[in-house]
This record gives sequence, C-alpha cells and structure tokens, in this order.
Amino acid sequence: MSLDVSTAVTPRANNVSAGGWWRDLALLAVLSAILFGATLGQRALWEPDEGRYAEIPREMLVTGDYVTPRLDGVKYFEKPPLMYWLTAASIRVFGYSQTAVRLWPALFAVFGCLAAYVAGRSLYDRKTGLLAAAVLATSLLYFFLAEILILDMAVSVLLSIALFAFLLGVRLPGRAGRRYLMVFYVAAALALLTKGLVGIVIPGLVIGLWMLVTNNWSTILRMRLPLGLLVFLVISAPWHILVSMTNPEFLYFYFIHEHFLRYATMEAGRYQPVWFFLPILALGLFPWVGFVPQSIRFALPRSWAQRDGSQTEIFLLIWAVAITLFYSFSKSKLIPYILPVLPPLALLLGHWLATVWDQAQIRRLKPGLYTLLIISLILAVLLLLLPTGIIKGASTRAAVAGLGHYLYLIAGVLVLLGLVPVLLMCRGTVPGVITATIVCMALFLSTSSFSLKGMDPQRSVKPIAQILKQQLRPQDRVVAFHAYPQALPYYLRRRITIAGWRGELQFGAKHQDTRHILIDDTELIKLWNSATRVYVVMRSDASNESELKRLVHDRYRRIARIGRYTLATNWGVAP
Repeated sequence: MSLDVSTAVTPRANNVSAGGWWRDLALLAVLSAILFGATLGQRALWEPDEGRYAEIPREMLVTGDYVTPRLDGVKYFEKPPLMYWLTAASIRVFGYSQTAVRLWPALFAVFGCLAAYVAGRSLYDRKTGLLAAAVLATSLLYFFLAEILILDMAVSVLLSIALFAFLLGVRLPGRAGRRYLMVFYVAAALALLTKGLVGIVIPGLVIGLWMLVTNNWSTILRMRLPLGLLVFLVISAPWHILVSMTNPEFLYFYFIHEHFLRYATMEAGRYQPVWFFLPILALGLFPWVGFVPQSIRFALPRSWAQRDGSQTEIFLLIWAVAITLFYSFSKSKLIPYILPVLPPLALLLGHWLATVWDQAQIRRLKPGLYTLLIISLILAVLLLLLPTGIIKGASTRAAVAGLGHYLYLIAGVLVLLGLVPVLLMCRGTVPGVITATIVCMALFLSTSSFSLKGMDPQRSVKPIAQILKQQLRPQDRVVAFHAYPQALPYYLRRRITIAGWRGELQFGAKHQDTRHILIDDTELIKLWNSATRVYVVMRSDASNESELKRLVHDRYRRIARIGRYTLATNWGVAP
C-alpha cells in the first residue's frame, strides 16, 4: 500500500511562536560556536591532512587559479574544490592563521546542530530539536572533527541537510514542502562539490531504500525532479566541466581512480575489517551510546503492519544503517567516514530523551547512565596508564608525554562525567541528569581539546617551520627529504622541493613538468654541493639523518631537532 507521507506523520503540538524559533537558533548557534571555536586555533596544523587542506587554498590565492587544485605546485585531483574555495576566502579575510583555516569545519558543525534542531522541532517538538542538537554537539567524534581541517564535517553536514530537507519536503504540503525539496537539491550538489559522488550516492541509497521498505514510490512524483535536477546541475556541473576542459586527464583519475577503484580495491592502502566502524561509532557517540538501544527500540514500529505510522523513524534508521553498511563494505576505510551516521541517531536520541523528560521516567535512563559510568571509568584508567608505556611506538609515546599533567585533569573530568549523572539519577530529576551529562561532556571536550597543543611537536612541522622562517631568504631552497610535511609550504608561504618522495603527487607529476619540484637523491646532491643555500626538513628518525649525511658527506649542519622533524643545512659548513 502506498502512503501519502504529507499526512501520515504529524508532529507534536507546537505552540511556540516563530520568534521562539529564532531565539532557539540564535542560542544554539552561540553556544555551539563557543564549544567548537574556543580552542580552534590552539593546535598547530597536524600532518598530513590539515597541512594539505590549508596549502591547496593558499596556492589558489597566490596563483589566482580556482579551477585546478595544486599541492606544492602539482596538480591534485583527489577531491573537488568547495572546501578549498571556502578556506581560501577565510584566509583572505582573516589572514594566515590556524583559526582561519579551521573556521569552516567549525561553522559546518554549527550548521549541523542547527539542522538537527530544525528537523527535530519540525518532525516532533521543540524539546526534541534542542536535545538532538545538544546530543550531536557533544558527541565525541562530532566535536573533534569540528576542530580538524578535513572535508568530512562539511560533507556530513551537507548530506544531513539534504536528507533532513528531503524528509521535510515530502511530508509538508504546499510551498513549505517545495522549499525544502529545493534545499535538498542544493545541499546534495554542494556535497558533491565537497567530496565527490557521495553527494549523489548516499542520498540516493537512503531515499531509495526508504521508498522500497515503506512502499512509498509515489514520493517520486512529489520530488519535483526536473526542476531539482536542473538546480543540482547548475551548481555542481560548471566546475567539473571547466576542470575537464583544462585538464583532460582529470575525468579518469577523479571518477574512476578516486571513487570506484578506491571503494572496490585496496589500492589506497586503507583496508580495515568489515566490523571496523562499529567500535568507532560506539566511541564516537560517547557519552550517549548507552541510550542508543532504547532510542532505537522506541523508534521501531511494534509490527511490520504498523510501519506506516513510523515513516520518519524508519527513514532515520535506514539513513544510519545504510551509510554504516555502505562504508563497511568499502575496501578503503578511515574513521571520519562514519560521521554522517551521527545526525539521524542524534535525532532519534533527542526524540527518546524528550519523551523520557516529558514523562519524568528517570528509571529509563539507568542502563544508559551505568554504561556511561563504566566507559568513563575505563577511559580514565587507560589515560592514567598511558605514561607507563603500555602503547607502542616512540613517536606515540612522545606525543602522549606532551600532554603532561593534562592527562590527569582529563581523567578527573571523565570520572565526573560518569559519576555526576548517576548521582543525580539517585536524587534528582530527568532534566537535571540530562543537563549534567551535557555540561560535563562539554567540559571534558574543551579540556581535551585544549591539552592537544602539547602534542604539536610530534604531529606538526610548525616548530621547525618557525625556526626555518627566521633564517630563510627568497633565493634559498627548502627541500623535504624522503617525506613531505604538507603544512611546511603553508607555514613558509612558499612552495618547496621534495626529494625522494612522490606519494599522492604521483599522478600530477605524470601530467606536468615537476623537475624543479620533485627531485631524486642525485639531483639533491648536486643542489647541496652548489653555491645555493639549502635547508632540508626530514623526519627525526636516525636512519633519515644518517642517509642524508651519507649522501652529502661532511657538508652538513643540523640546525634543530624538534619532535618529529629535523632541520639541517649546507650553509655554514666548509665545502
């Protein structure tokens, strides 16, 4: 039986005026901006992703070419340009700062919280919207990806806006529904411009499965496909056409290599077992993961025959399950890929918590709160054990050592996060328990984020770049030896030479002249023994420095070794 979803799902009564919407949105925007932005510029840019996604926009600003992305002057077609454009605009307005380049992930995180509120309030009620936004903002994975310069927060939020807008578009009649459907097409197009074909595949997968499960094929007639596809193509097609005309090699590499081959083969070297995302999702939803089973049971219809009355909940569950399965069967997996699963789960959690709140059934919080207590105590113990050397790898141990006394502070906040809600459950009310969980988690997140600056020497090239910049002259050469610290050009405000490494620049090097950018060890020796002053940045492994000394013999002077990187030169040494 086909069902008209515009009449099948009715939100709870909502008597708050339109002004209440704007007050809530403003309050959520301010609070989430404070949460995500308070420590945004504290850390240096960590390798390799943050350096890459800062340097490409910098080169766009310098060259004025916003069509062909370049990394250290080499064509780089792995991702589309929307975040490059936005970051370039941020740099132009706010300057070359860590806050400026991380601004857009944080802003998208704010937009995601606002989208969860709008969806929750429109589909259910005000309390659901507020709690859904709070759950999303304080989820562990969501918070930390809001403070990292990568593309996943942007694409996740755009996909969430698209899918929320679709759901509202097909359930609301008249002009309101049509507006939301246009938002769906715009957001999907922007997602395509952010991270490629997932902007089409994921909405299509979720919506198609939902129509199949609910037998709601009449929805297709309400989607305004001709106008919507026109809007989608007007936004997403021009760059793809321009970059293909300028770079004939783009189409195969971008669509086949970076999408189909990366998904279906192990070529990217990121294989993980099929269950990889399950523990990531559980930890990423901390501190709310213990409430997920109850919220799912609450969302599910009591029987298959009653599914018509739970179409919104079925849509949200399909959204979460379909994306998890889609990435679980990929041969290329990274932790941030699972981020788009959090918004629908946050809305389901918000709906369930709002119901518990309204019914004052504090006993229903017990399983989730005891789960929170157990996980918090386990994490606190693990943090306290880190300095004892239970983890392997010298660089990882050094990074942990950089946290210093913050480890004990974070562990203490974790204990509070686990204990305070449980104690309030014994003596307090549902609003007090939920509010305490939100506040304690925000304190834990802020403390943890502030402490990460101590890991900079092991995760960033910035300390070495600052020393080098004081000595560097325009005519000097900077060479990265057998590795490419991708934030180095950004901090130096200039391109560098890379010796004995190609990595992800391999494809671009085949389609342009890179003789002055990518060199081998023989060319490095010639450059080193010339009259040019050369500075080399390399990993601090003893084998790297020994290899460089072997190549250049005695004409070598180490300037500094800080954490992960070492700086050396041929200057000041007699030939």
